[in-house]
Amino acid sequence: MGENNFRLTYATMYNPPESLHTNFEKEVAKIKANLGREFPMLINGKDVYAEEKFEDRSPVNTEMVLGVFQKGDASHADAALQAARNAAKGWADTDWQVRVALVRKAAERIDARIYEFGAVLALEVGKNRMEALADAAEAADLLRYAADEMEKNNGFIVKMGEDPLEGYTAENYSILKPYGVWLVISPFNFPAALTGGPVGAALVTGNTVVIKPATDTPWTSRLIAECFQEAGFPDGVVNYVTGPGRTLGQALVDSAEVDGVTFTGSFDVGMKIYRDFASGRYPRPIILEMGGKNPAVVTQNADLERAAQGVFRSAFGLQGQKCSATSRVLVEAPVYDELVSRVQALTEKAVMGDPTEKETFLGPVANQSAYNDYKNFTEELSQAGTIRTGGKVRTNGMFGKGYYCEPTIVTDVPASHRLWKHEMFLPITMVHKFSDLNEALEMANDVDYGLTAGIYGSEDEVEWFFKNIEAGVVYANRPQGATTGAWPGFQPFGGWKGSGSSGKNAGGHYYLLEYMHEQVNTVIR
Repeated sequence: MGENNFRLTYATMYNPPESLHTNFEKEVAKIKANLGREFPMLINGKDVYAEEKFEDRSPVNTEMVLGVFQKGDASHADAALQAARNAAKGWADTDWQVRVALVRKAAERIDARIYEFGAVLALEVGKNRMEALADAAEAADLLRYAADEMEKNNGFIVKMGEDPLEGYTAENYSILKPYGVWLVISPFNFPAALTGGPVGAALVTGNTVVIKPATDTPWTSRLIAECFQEAGFPDGVVNYVTGPGRTLGQALVDSAEVDGVTFTGSFDVGMKIYRDFASGRYPRPIILEMGGKNPAVVTQNADLERAAQGVFRSAFGLQGQKCSATSRVLVEAPVYDELVSRVQALTEKAVMGDPTEKETFLGPVANQSAYNDYKNFTEELSQAGTIRTGGKVRTNGMFGKGYYCEPTIVTDVPASHRLWKHEMFLPITMVHKFSDLNEALEMANDVDYGLTAGIYGSEDEVEWFFKNIEAGVVYANRPQGATTGAWPGFQPFGGWKGSGSSGKNAGGHYYLLEYMHEQVNTVIR
């Protein structure tokens, strides 16, 4: 993507080549000139329309109708699952090398359309251009990583030991095989990566898939589905349906035709799906990623410039709407005032506005519900502590047409306050002063979540933190982001406790195993 072999990731996105900006701006103009089209669902390789529709409006400007999508119902859930079931045996019997090649082709299609993805993501989610392009690039890299892992493990076919039998020869093989039909329910905040990644893992391991995106972001997931279609997957192997979670989504979760589920979203919704899915005839695999309440610990031995940059980027990137966002900052007393001042200075310089504009760092939050939550939380926090900066929605000029919430730093909130443990999923971060590292660790771990965490300090402090923190992804001394920025093949992404159900991280060595079950074949000759 661009000059000088630049490779876009969440860690490298702060210094892109100029060509990236030029290409992005051309694509935004093209997309904006063609808004409001109707998009069908994709079932069994065919376009499918529903009687009822819904509008996909931009959080940047709610008067902007991005597209019209289908309000699918239980009949469409059944049709998609039946298509996936009908295709399941043929796809499972397809050589794994062929599946790998098709998944890689889908990644190439995402690469070819990356500026289109970026423009749509900026308008549909409110991501700034670099976050938007990185989301699409991550989707392609997740597909490639899944394909590479399948290849590296030779399709997960392993010759076992030979039984010590006199007069016979024993041949034993362990073979990992697909479950069948996989449901992927993807979130609004990373609708490219967190649709493409699980779908790619399911497909490369031999499962067929039904995609159900968040109703706030059906367009990005539609583009992902198109890339699989363009890559040449057989009809019925990849299906895409749109509609409300309470009807269409519930029908999918309740169906006996679903052999496995990957869900990314809130803890409450994830736990409901977990319980509902457990009521089937027998246990089936479910992979949940459900958010975080991620701490960044800053000790008196920290490089404060690095720490301030990392905290700022992770607290307010994508308006704090990342499950990995830094929502708690725990600072040792001797450096507390300076760290808070530095983060505040960076925050007050950050440009909020139209996310398609080059200078914009913060766009809008995703929807009216998040906007209302922000107003309620900042009011509650203003009563409990001190708002150092932010705390208000912006309504003047173009801001009045979207969901714009100022990045907010709050100090002096008692450690007993409920919002230290509640995931707000907004551009709000709370700062706490500590005098003892053990006290900081205890507070860091004293939540139901365990997704990401960060520390800025000495080598000994880093080693101690890695050993004792309860989180799936842990960073040290990282200016690119205190708790955010995982990338497939570099930092596999997943969490402990209420942040995840599988104990294995996406984009890592053990993720594909979640999508297969083991069969042992023994032949005696």
